[in-house]
Amino acid sequence: MIDPIVTFLIVLLIGIVAGLLAQRYFSSSWILKQLGGRRRTVTSCLVGIAGAFIGFHIGILLGLVGSLILFLCAALGAALVLWGWRGVGV
Repeated sequence: MIDPIVTFLIVLLIGIVAGLLAQRYFSSSWILKQLGGRRRTVTSCLVGIAGAFIGFHIGILLGLVGSLILFLCAALGAALVLWGWRGVGV
């Protein structure tokens, strides 16, 4: 395992990138536009960060070993939470 601060920053970066990609490539529903207001990009990044931390910690709880696997869990968690967030307004 690498340094906890570096791990924190990498998971944070994974969430931000996932949020930016989701904002760019997925269309927003009407309710998400209302909830996110003018700062939809910030909202998407924050939701991506939350999903990345959820995925990372679920990977730890499942006993997965290795930084790369845990970072993949973070990316998967961010994608799933963003997908669920996008599905709120449908």
